[in-house]
Amino acid sequence: MPKKRSGGGLSPTQQAAKFLGVSVLAGAVLAGIALPAVGALGLAAKGSVEGFDALPANLKTPPLSQRTTILDAEGGTIATVYSRDRTVVDLKDISPYMQKAIVAIEDSRFYEHGAIDLKGVLRALNKNARSGEVSEGASTLTQQYVKNVFVEEAGDDPTKVAQATQQTIGRKIQELKLAIQVEEELGKKKILENYLNITFFGQQAYGVEAASQRYFSKHAKDLNVQEAALLAGIVQSPSRYDPVNDEAEATKRRNVVLNRMAQVGDISTAEAEKAKKAPLGLKVSKPKNGCITAVKNASFFCDYVREVFLSDKVFGKTRKDRAKVWNQGGLTIRTTLDPQAQASVQQSLKDHVNQSDSVAAASTLVEPGTGKVLAMGQTKPYGYGKNETEINYSVDHGMGGSNYGFPTGSTFKPFVAAAALEEGRPATQEYSSPYEMPYPEPVQTCSGKPWMNTAGEKVPNESESEVGPYRLKEAMALSVNTYFVQMVADIGLCPVMKMTDALHVVQGSGDKLPEVPAVSLGSKGVAPLTMASAYAAFASRGTYCTPIVIESITQKIGNKQKSLDVPKSTCSRAMSEKTADTVNTLLQGVVDSGTGKAAGLTDRANAGKTGTTDERKNAWFVGYTPNLSGAVWVGSASQQVQMKDITIGGQYHELVFGGAVPGPIWKDAMTGALAGKDSPSFNLVNIPDEDKDKDKNKDKDKDRDKEKPDDGNNGDDGFIGGLTDGGTGDGGPGGFPGGNLIQGPGNGPGGRR
Repeated sequence: MPKKRSGGGLSPTQQAAKFLGVSVLAGAVLAGIALPAVGALGLAAKGSVEGFDALPANLKTPPLSQRTTILDAEGGTIATVYSRDRTVVDLKDISPYMQKAIVAIEDSRFYEHGAIDLKGVLRALNKNARSGEVSEGASTLTQQYVKNVFVEEAGDDPTKVAQATQQTIGRKIQELKLAIQVEEELGKKKILENYLNITFFGQQAYGVEAASQRYFSKHAKDLNVQEAALLAGIVQSPSRYDPVNDEAEATKRRNVVLNRMAQVGDISTAEAEKAKKAPLGLKVSKPKNGCITAVKNASFFCDYVREVFLSDKVFGKTRKDRAKVWNQGGLTIRTTLDPQAQASVQQSLKDHVNQSDSVAAASTLVEPGTGKVLAMGQTKPYGYGKNETEINYSVDHGMGGSNYGFPTGSTFKPFVAAAALEEGRPATQEYSSPYEMPYPEPVQTCSGKPWMNTAGEKVPNESESEVGPYRLKEAMALSVNTYFVQMVADIGLCPVMKMTDALHVVQGSGDKLPEVPAVSLGSKGVAPLTMASAYAAFASRGTYCTPIVIESITQKIGNKQKSLDVPKSTCSRAMSEKTADTVNTLLQGVVDSGTGKAAGLTDRANAGKTGTTDERKNAWFVGYTPNLSGAVWVGSASQQVQMKDITIGGQYHELVFGGAVPGPIWKDAMTGALAGKDSPSFNLVNIPDEDKDKDKNKDKDKDRDKEKPDDGNNGDDGFIGGLTDGGTGDGGPGGFPGGNLIQGPGNGPGGRR
């Protein structure tokens, strides 16, 4: 029995039902006239409502969320992403069978009644009053459309979704009033169009176009009668009538719709019987959503585009605001990805490092002078299985990368050289450069408090045969460690910090580099994109440009499109042209006759630097031509693998070094990316060679990375980036052991070549 109020009166629900029924009979609602106040009945909509008049009369319809398409620089599709898979279409692009089927089964009197179906309301109110609860809705298509608007506005917020779908008298009254407004403003055809575009059809498909593609792999305008009936039947309960998972139940429901279409005269009985005998005819297209589906092996690039969108304030003041725009979708994003460069990078990585290898490789290419990221790839693909990862090794942690980046080894040395040149040191600067020496002290810092070698740490060269004195040109070509620590002691750490700041070189964690001499030897973790962008400043004669990946964005809202502002690269002078030209001359020597000889390009001007960290945990090559800069890293993301006596890409290596594995990857990637492109020259400067008769061993192997293992410590042994011995003792843990977790910010002496 329904509950009654004390004293034997009707319950609030029953009073509301009786009251609303009388009002409808009086024609008040049908005429759109405000009902008397109902607050005394204890009804509630949106928390507290004093009366029908107080309810908002304007339905604020949010733009329908749609799929977003990410394109490469030539307009080819990279990936389709969406919060809700939906493509909005006009009513003329929806099969007449579909229009009739949804009306027949959901609201057969749709074209006869107003916003509210009087007969349906009376029937439902009578049943609800007797049961004491809302057990029958009698909602018209217009009311259902209003409810769907509330659900769409709620997005993925479960609390808001629950509020939007709650079955209360207050909610029903609110829907009634807004339905009146919608009927007056839109008319029947537009309401039907909007309803078919907003409603959920199961299988991640929102709107009839997405549903038609999902179940039948065809456009909504091409649906036949039995296909339309199937889709119309799903709406009432997408899970129960899911034809993919329960064909029998879906078939029964489809036939109910066909019978109803015949009853209301949309089709003949004969047509209905024929359609009922037809198979479901499913041709299911699986949902393809997200960067994991990206073509051209561009999943990580795609994910970086998403991270840029969610991070850049040009798309909204807060991350929540930006996420709302992203989830709303309807975006067409043209990116900077060059298909030729991307294909070359991925092919080179595949040729040199296997997915199943114990180490991984990552490579990023950047255009000097514009900051455009043209390619981004790695050997562990985007995924969740064995030898897959969600971590983008090319970028900072805040953009989906590793916790700290990866120690860069000697690829950091050109920054030291550039700082010294800016300070007025000549390109012929000479230091004693013994095989091994304590870190010099004191070393001036930006704070004014000098760094002191209180731990008595020493730094060795790669080989005992490396004994100075050396000048800058040969020290760079041979990557002489003691030369560069002496250079830092000479100029101080502050010029080095100013140079790396100007080149936007930060740790993979996003933190600034520490003011310690070991940083000059690449002891700290940096992301490949950061290194490629910094070296691009050398290629562009001293101008640094922030990396960009988005060229343009258009957004479709309903059937209208608008252009969105996108982030622009900010270019600034990081060093003088003379300094950049001098560094280019120095680094050309590295690929001509130094540690990077195996990486050198033979058909165009190029320059670069090798880097190998202690324990052979990381190997790098960062290089460039005047029109393309690229960085390649090889190592274990967890920093647990020492690349000694190791097979990589099917090839055995006694020792891995920057010129041997990363160098050839860079060479092949750049060769393919630049095929058919211009071949400009550097503006080289004259740097006198050292005296030929100098008392120095001239028979040393110029490809210095082949020397014996180092006996130093760069702070990344032990527990993923912590220090177990050696180093300055200020390393720290970098994550959790195992898997693709990520090396820590160890800060021991830097790497080798």
